[in-house]
Amino acid sequence: MREPTGATIPLSKLAPEQALKRLELAVVRRMEGYLHGDHRGLLPGSGSETNDARLYVPGQDDVRKMDWAVTARTQTPHVRDTIADRELEVWALLDATPSMNWGTEGVTKRDLGIAAIATIGFLSQKMGDRFGAFIMRPEALVRIPARSGRMALYALLRKMLTEPVVPDHASGPYSLTQGIDQLARTQRRRGLRVVVSDFLSPDDTELDPSTPPEWERPLRRLAVKNQVICVEVVDRREVEFPDVGDILIRDPESDFARYINTSDAAARERFNAASSAQRERIRVALRRAGVAHIQLRTDRDWVEDIARFVLSYRRVASQLHQPPQGVSR
Repeated sequence: MREPTGATIPLSKLAPEQALKRLELAVVRRMEGYLHGDHRGLLPGSGSETNDARLYVPGQDDVRKMDWAVTARTQTPHVRDTIADRELEVWALLDATPSMNWGTEGVTKRDLGIAAIATIGFLSQKMGDRFGAFIMRPEALVRIPARSGRMALYALLRKMLTEPVVPDHASGPYSLTQGIDQLARTQRRRGLRVVVSDFLSPDDTELDPSTPPEWERPLRRLAVKNQVICVEVVDRREVEFPDVGDILIRDPESDFARYINTSDAAARERFNAASSAQRERIRVALRRAGVAHIQLRTDRDWVEDIARFVLSYRRVASQLHQPPQGVSR
């Protein structure tokens, strides 16, 4: 296996147009009631984002919305409306660290993550929602401004695909923890946040689900004001150890390297058990953080997996939107 030097999937195949059209008809309507704005948020009301102040109209405006600070300065009654989040702002964080360059099924985990962002991005374009992204490299966090429209989304995906591949053992101040923190601090407007990663941290060998990963706390803070979807990307050979004889196992983000005899059934069993425990710890941590979790694998159809996820989440949203017993809408 060698390090990838470029994208392993073309832009035209990130999210096939015909599949997207079917998803827009069959899936996007089911996302309404789960997302904010025209996709109807989880809390009723006219909105909580403050708008500009305007002149008070007697008999039409609610006096409880009076902006007394502006009224005192202008000596004219003013009210301040609230914005009923009619435009969803979606921000995606793509983990582009060296561990994401792995892939044995013709596509790397990094490009599978971009495909997930493409699919979710196209699904959020129905009502002209804005889509922006961060590409997290070890040495920098690349920001792509949020814009609306299909062409803007294609430009964002092209930028992600053409971003240089991070070489193995690259170092820098950014990890998944810092990336999530930066996303929460810089993007204050509430909306949908998509975190795409394998959720593997260098030198983190803990397998006990009760021990939280370092990225769990910032993810929990991000989920306080936003709808958060975490896309966990996995390669088949990370969870199913193959029988291919003696191979060198090495960590692209640390100095760990060891030869393993994969023909040894006991060694494969221990590896598969450790991998299952690792994935279970990630699943439990994401659940504790209160975020939605979808796992994508390089050997499966990501569009089908995302469609299945959205359809299943529809049931959760419908239950959350049900008014209390005895109360009508």
